[in-house]
Amino acid sequence: MADTTAEVTDLLQQLIRNGCVNDGRPESGWEVRSASLLESYLDGAGLDLERYESAPGRDNLVTRIEGSDPAAPTLLLLGHTDVVPVNPDGWRHDPFGGELIDDVVWGRGAVDMLNLTASMAVAVKHLAGRGFSPRGTLIYAAVADEEALGTFGAAWLLKEHPDAVRADYVITESGGFKMPLPSTTGPKLPVIVAEKGAYWCTLRIRGTPGHASMPFRTDNALVKAAEVICALAAIDPAPRLDDVWNRFVADYDLTPALGALLVDPDGVREYLEGAAGEEIGLARELHAITRTTYAPTIAHGGVKANVIPDAVNIQVDIRTVPGDTAETVRAAIAKALGPLGADVEIIVDSEDPPNASPLDTPLWHSLQNVSQRLVPGARIVPLTSTGATDARFFRALGATAYGYALFSDRITYDDYGAMFHGNDERVDQESLRLSTALWEATAEDLLTGGGRS
Repeated sequence: MADTTAEVTDLLQQLIRNGCVNDGRPESGWEVRSASLLESYLDGAGLDLERYESAPGRDNLVTRIEGSDPAAPTLLLLGHTDVVPVNPDGWRHDPFGGELIDDVVWGRGAVDMLNLTASMAVAVKHLAGRGFSPRGTLIYAAVADEEALGTFGAAWLLKEHPDAVRADYVITESGGFKMPLPSTTGPKLPVIVAEKGAYWCTLRIRGTPGHASMPFRTDNALVKAAEVICALAAIDPAPRLDDVWNRFVADYDLTPALGALLVDPDGVREYLEGAAGEEIGLARELHAITRTTYAPTIAHGGVKANVIPDAVNIQVDIRTVPGDTAETVRAAIAKALGPLGADVEIIVDSEDPPNASPLDTPLWHSLQNVSQRLVPGARIVPLTSTGATDARFFRALGATAYGYALFSDRITYDDYGAMFHGNDERVDQESLRLSTALWEATAEDLLTGGGRS
């Protein structure tokens, strides 16, 4: 394979500089800029390029290398072009500068997920340029609006233009990072095979308005809201260890003592409670994977400094594990609030169930084959994502969807996790090279060799 490092670096820098910031409003994002950039980059490689505009400025780009055998599988490499908002004050470098400093590209989207969107595009262009003629079909899509529920991106494409992106297998963000767990048999690379569900809701707390100069024994919605927030933050269900978790623990080849601890709910709680120092980041992820979580995130209330507020809205990000439903979540909230619940109304903002893909598929075997070639001695392991991606839309239609990539050791696990929607997002060039090679080799293995080990 040709060395694509400089090429993928340049494309990533341009995507970062486009600043397709999605703040959740329909008029934000303006991903047309990056759709045009990618179309220009891929033009001339012999690919048919299609643009799909879901709303003004919300463009999606799709291209494909058609397979020779209609019965062979189709693989979709799925990237998104939008990024979340940023506060530049917390950054060491311009978040939209796309600067290359000591072999590291800095900027919003560098890991979420413009690095993969760029490397996928480079891989597809190089495959087309050298006359890749697979049995199965390869699709590349760069979609809008992943950061705000996919309304103008993947969800819209699957509804309005399903034939453009329908696939048997999908790879999107975001696995491949090395976790700081002690393995006895070499590097383990997580593949995201499942996602927790989301139950986003608003809790409306009612009170009685009055003059704030006389607060004694008033029915202050803001005071009650503070109690509600504390009660929500204190919810901590017992660990629930599902099939993906148990396979993760088994495949990781942990030390016997740690392996025994992590397959027992009480052992998981013991491990998490004992985490300290550099273990906290890992403990935070493992805690979230093994239970439904409740996180109050936004509060709005009051109309004037001298008025006792009669209503406060608290937005809560609830991420569910399999077995929890709207009914069980609402019951957990009611139990946590106790008598406070009489003055609280729950308004559902958005709801998605947990979702998962099967393991031991042809794509799984292809990823294992390629990963051990690119990262000697590596073995892939399944993992559940605590957040949501566009994979959920494809899983709902029966596709096998995984989140994966390859990363060097240049960026630590803690730094990697902190950069998602955080400050100082960056990715090193070796990671870009590895991911580009991953996409090329996986497409060849799955679509020509069948992905069997």
